[in-house]
Amino acid sequence: MLKLYGFSVSNYYNMVKLALLEKGLPFEEVPFYAGQTPEALAVSPRGKVPVLGVKQGFVNETSVILEYIEQTQEGRSLLPADPFQRAQVLALCREIELYIELPARACFAEAFFGMQVPDAIKEKSKAELLLGIGSLGRHGKFAPYVAGESFTIADLYFMYSVNLACAVGEKLFGLDLLAELPAAKVLLERLHAMPNAQKVAADREAAMPAFMAMVAAKK
Repeated sequence: MLKLYGFSVSNYYNMVKLALLEKGLPFEEVPFYAGQTPEALAVSPRGKVPVLGVKQGFVNETSVILEYIEQTQEGRSLLPADPFQRAQVLALCREIELYIELPARACFAEAFFGMQVPDAIKEKSKAELLLGIGSLGRHGKFAPYVAGESFTIADLYFMYSVNLACAVGEKLFGLDLLAELPAAKVLLERLHAMPNAQKVAADREAAMPAFMAMVAAKK
């Protein structure tokens, strides 16, 4: 059986978890936190989550895990068979990660954990977030899904990265990042209403108190 290493508060963990659920694959969740201990580094070379445990060993990095699942497992297809359409989906994933997720992540400490982020970093993140959302508006189809008619791994990145970026935009900058993308707003609501997504969300909420206590202990 596949083993998913990580924790339910991680958005990247939840991307892989929802992919496994949507494909109808059996898997075991193994609690695992990022770190630089010998035990963590034996599972993940950089000590990060998520990691997928398979018969041969471990697969790390979310994008690689998602493609590995698609290439080796049965169930609902989350990538188009056509090479060009597949490239469009993968490009959207990368654009969301690099131009929306990463700028937003630079501000997570202040937006979610009550820490201070330098103004220079916040201003840079704000500018990059606006550019990233602009890119999403130009490349995303939202017809009705991010890349077109079918649910793909681009929707996983959209669900679990753009929602956090929107929270950062609202909390720190008073911005509605999707104000000019109404179809994206509709899709975000639709995706989070999926039964499997609601299960992922319930697990996240249940894990949140312990996670926040762990964060507080490290301050």
